[in-house]
Amino acid sequence: MSASGVTAAAIAARLSAIGLPTRVEEHTRFTTAEAEVPETLSAESWREVLDVVAEADRFGLLATSLNGRTLWAAVRKTVPATGDVGGPGYQR
Repeated sequence: MSASGVTAAAIAARLSAIGLPTRVEEHTRFTTAEAEVPETLSAESWREVLDVVAEADRFGLLATSLNGRTLWAAVRKTVPATGDVGGPGYQR
């Protein structure tokens, strides 16, 4: 598991401990921890949630009338220190 995956998994574990159902997803440039947030979450629990997601590089809340509320926290994957970091066709 990547370093970003370890951090995202730790965030997901802490959100689960608060009582939120979570999942972790790997993407090309980042790893996300996502949690479903119930309408009845207390103000104290929101403070805990914000403390947890503050460890991520970015976070947000997606709220829709169809799918409810999903909290997400993204952790960037590190860029390799050597090698072809620009990828094919990259010009300096």
